[in-house]
Amino acid sequence: MTLTTAPLRPPGQKALLAAARWEFAERGYGGASIRDIAQRAAVSLSALYHYYGGKQEMLYALLDEGMDVYEETCAEVLADVGDEPAERLEALVEALIRFRTGPRGSSQLELTEWRSLNPEQHTALRARQAVATDRFRQVIANGVAQGIFLTPEPDDARRMIIAACNAVAQWYQPGGTTPVEVLIERYAGLALTVVEYRPRRYRRS
Repeated sequence: MTLTTAPLRPPGQKALLAAARWEFAERGYGGASIRDIAQRAAVSLSALYHYYGGKQEMLYALLDEGMDVYEETCAEVLADVGDEPAERLEALVEALIRFRTGPRGSSQLELTEWRSLNPEQHTALRARQAVATDRFRQVIANGVAQGIFLTPEPDDARRMIIAACNAVAQWYQPGGTTPVEVLIERYAGLALTVVEYRPRRYRRS
C-alpha cells in the first residue's frame, strides 16, 4: 500500500505548496520567506499572492492537505478489515505510521508549526485532529466493552499509542534500516500490548 496522494491543484499552486513545504521543513515557519518560496517554486510574487495571501495561508493549506491525505489513508486501511477491534486498532496504527513516515513536510509541520496558525485556522485544524483521535477512542472503547482490551485506563492507552506513532516523524529516515512495513508491524504489536489485548479463547461459529 502507498500513501494517498494530495488533491490535484493547478501547476502553479502545486509548485508553491511544494516549495513552501520544503522551506518550512528546512528553515522553520519563522525562518522561511515569501520571496524564497516564490523563487523555489519558480513563480513570481504576484502569482504567489494570486493563490495565497501570505505565508500563514500556505502553512494552513499544507496542514489541511495533510489531513486530507491522512483521512483517505484511514479510510483505505479500515476498508480492508472487519469490525473486530484489534484489527481496526492495527489498521489505525498502520494509517498513522504511513502518514508519519510519508513525504517530508506536512506530517512534521502539523507537529511543530501548528502554533503559527491564526485562531480560526487553529480551531479548524484541531477539529479535524479531534475526529482522528475519536477513531482511536471508539475502537479502544469497543475492545474494552467486548472484554478483549483489558486496559483499565483506555484514555491513557490511546494517548500513549498516538504519541508513540507521532514520534516516528521525528526520527524516521526513508531508506533507513527499518522498512515501513516492519515499523507498522512493530507498532501495531505495541499498541495491542498497551491496550492489554486478550483474544477470546472460544468463539461462536
